[in-house]
Amino acid sequence: MSPSPSKTTSRVTIASGATTGAPSIARPQFHSANSCHNFGHEKHHAGGAEALRLTGPDGSQTKRYDDGILRKRTNIENVVLDRQDAAREITEALPEEITVVPKVDLYAPDALKDAVFVGHLVTDLDSVGGAIGAAALYGGVPALASEINSETAFALEEWGVEKPRTLEEVLEDDPDVKICLVDHQQTSQMNPAINPDNVVGVIDHHALQSKTIVTDRPIYIDIRPWGSMSTIISHTFLTHQRRPSTSVAGMMLCAILSDTLNLQGPTTTEWDRLMVAVLSEISEVDDIQFLATQQFKAKSKELAGLSAHGLVNGDQKTFSFKTDAFEGDIGFAVVETTDDAVIIDRLEELLPEIVACKKEKGLAALFLAVVNIVSLKGTLLLCGPSELTLAKAAFPECGFENEASTLMGLGKRVSRKKDYIPAITAAIKAGWSKPLARGASTVDLAALGKLEVDPLDPYQKVIRRGSVLTLDGRVKQMSLANLLEE
Repeated sequence: MSPSPSKTTSRVTIASGATTGAPSIARPQFHSANSCHNFGHEKHHAGGAEALRLTGPDGSQTKRYDDGILRKRTNIENVVLDRQDAAREITEALPEEITVVPKVDLYAPDALKDAVFVGHLVTDLDSVGGAIGAAALYGGVPALASEINSETAFALEEWGVEKPRTLEEVLEDDPDVKICLVDHQQTSQMNPAINPDNVVGVIDHHALQSKTIVTDRPIYIDIRPWGSMSTIISHTFLTHQRRPSTSVAGMMLCAILSDTLNLQGPTTTEWDRLMVAVLSEISEVDDIQFLATQQFKAKSKELAGLSAHGLVNGDQKTFSFKTDAFEGDIGFAVVETTDDAVIIDRLEELLPEIVACKKEKGLAALFLAVVNIVSLKGTLLLCGPSELTLAKAAFPECGFENEASTLMGLGKRVSRKKDYIPAITAAIKAGWSKPLARGASTVDLAALGKLEVDPLDPYQKVIRRGSVLTLDGRVKQMSLANLLEE
């Protein structure tokens, strides 16, 4: 395709056949007369524009808010900013129009044209976003295998995308329509209305295990060991020099964030990170962290699909402090829900996960606040002496809600930005310091267990296995503080 005459000719190479290793990108050279600032996409910085706007006094890695509070950039902000140049180069190499490129040298399966793209039962955002993306890419129709969840509803509304019809409704119009399975290939996860003889393709990122679909003839298969099925579709758009629409790019972006736990899950690959940066450019996202936070809030409305790891890490931010008495990073996670009792009842599951996350990230303290958005009530989970003493200093009028002093009632305090961090900041500036050293920690990182995707869970949630802090899903009868405090 001929480049626009107003732009410098450049070529961006994205390896189309590799499924492992880092993306291969030949970086183009932009001349001063056609600098990157003239292309229009630079302002989004692959979703990191807001992080750059609020850059702290050290010039990097922190964000300074209007009230002077500093917080460290989140993992996802660092990921997209590290890849903003590559994302810009890739998006600038794509055609501006959304239509199909007249000539495509790469293989595009004719069998998928006019097919129905449908995900698995107990459908999630990757199933729906991936189906929408695949239908736009190959010229088909997306359909729902089951009712959507609150996170998917958020993404559809956020990007102005019409909710797809159910598969049953589509099959009423044409019972023999071609079917392409997305985000699954096991018959146990397949909508029972599907006739296996009509399946013409599978696009997935899961392992081939029991009950994988069997066909009488060859079909199109695209399975890659990446963190999200939508990453595969996004990559295929690019290798075919196709530009997804803003709404389709936004849906696939949200799907990748969901399946990779904001790029922090154990299945995350470099391809997922790069596609998030590219899709942020195409969908014109300026604040990737804000999008991720809003999406997590929508997801948390349905608590059954969230593991302890997902709850602790879903909406967690880190703040940096330096005083005469204390220097270090404080993490603060928030879960907003209409039923806080359901979360608090999982205290014995959540406390060891908070400890593990605190240890892995090298934080001086890590809090988890559970906020009931109906009654406007906050409850703070405290996993050790540092959290206990800092919470007492920050909220001296608040009392404990259990004998172990691991739950503190925060009353009507419900905002991290307005209620929690200013109080924490004031307590640290007033001279708070960590409790006296207790000696070397008795737990190393390896003993905290391994994060894995539960293959038996319909939500494919991430769980921690083999942690020394837990026994049969419950907190071991020992002091978490003694395990962690140094």
